[in-house]
Amino acid sequence: MSHLLVVESWVGSMSRLLPRALDEGGHRFTFLTRDLGHYLRSHPGEGTHPLLAAANVLTADTNDPQTLLPHVDLLHAALGFDGVVSSCDYYLPVVAALADRLGLPGPRPDAVRAACRKDLTRERLAAAGVPGPRHTLCRDRSGISAAAEAIGYPLVVKPVDLCAGMYVREVRDEAELLDAYRALAAFPVNARGQRREPVVLLEELLTGPEVSVETVSFDGVTHVVGVTGKTIGGAPAFVETAHRFPADLAPALAAAAADTAVAAVRALGLDDVVAHTELKLTPDGPRIVEVNPRPAGNRITELIRRVTGVDLAAACVDVALGRRPDLTVRETGAASAAVAFLVPDRDGVLSEVEGAEEVRREPSLVELTLPAPGREVRRAVSNNEYLGHVMTAAPRDADAGRLAERLVSRLTPRYETDAAVLP
Repeated sequence: MSHLLVVESWVGSMSRLLPRALDEGGHRFTFLTRDLGHYLRSHPGEGTHPLLAAANVLTADTNDPQTLLPHVDLLHAALGFDGVVSSCDYYLPVVAALADRLGLPGPRPDAVRAACRKDLTRERLAAAGVPGPRHTLCRDRSGISAAAEAIGYPLVVKPVDLCAGMYVREVRDEAELLDAYRALAAFPVNARGQRREPVVLLEELLTGPEVSVETVSFDGVTHVVGVTGKTIGGAPAFVETAHRFPADLAPALAAAAADTAVAAVRALGLDDVVAHTELKLTPDGPRIVEVNPRPAGNRITELIRRVTGVDLAAACVDVALGRRPDLTVRETGAASAAVAFLVPDRDGVLSEVEGAEEVRREPSLVELTLPAPGREVRRAVSNNEYLGHVMTAAPRDADAGRLAERLVSRLTPRYETDAAVLP
């Protein structure tokens, strides 16, 4: 039995999938957080949050590496860790630093930092000749208009250190550019209390379908697990509205996407890591959107497991322990799986979601997650505002995606103010 240190976590599906993978692998873990209430407030199910199944639940200032690293030295001396892991992007750099300090397996800290900072990713990929958008980094408002003109409208305004599409916007002119800049400048601290880098990345707007490539790197070799198709909505924001695995692509195009993602992982120097690399399939070929040095969120890991039998959460644990992950594809009875999200287009207080009972009767449905009445709802401007999701699986390629989008279209949110405006 191995003992892993889990430093923080996302509060979505990975907060359940990672503890499950640890348990099924016969491991125990210590959970370290600066704010246990963050997880208790976000737990959607009944009973105890899976992270509280830890052998030890400890608190420390995980946002302060200068005090955290020596503190974990003491914990390691007392408890003995065999690996360090997190699912949350905001803590991946400090996890890599901890593993390096303790002499445990893990990716190089500089490689993880470069992957988690979108401006550094652009620098490394450009130096290695890995294709991406034309871009420029703006450190303050002066010069931002000229930089935008040099790239050309429409373009994308992007923070370098936020996740889930937060504050990523398409802008069509200088007025929209300055509005997006001001909105980002007014958000100086992220959701975990970490001060953000006060810089803005301007990028060429890439056109074409979006996909992600899921990879596992170990012992110097990067293995492609598959290519996931993605549907994006919410303009001018970029909200992921659905995923399907495998992506409905011609083999040559899927291979080109996979090769580009592998080149990006290598250019960043990532190894001993599960990665989720997002790309646009432009008319000029695949272009990198971003590289995430952790398993995919938004239920993509579950789509892959349902189709291939490959458990990327378990692979994440294995590489953190320096073990060769099991990437054997197995017969599951499903040729495709998909998730479609219920994306709110307005603010309000939820009273009910109509159509849920009808959706539950569908044979292809494998998951339906919806909030309870009374929830405060915000119009979706990132991947953080979903109201729920449906997941489907099908015995034929591409069928699951059509089924999931058909089922989610049957779900209609109703709000407490709706009755007041009825004739």
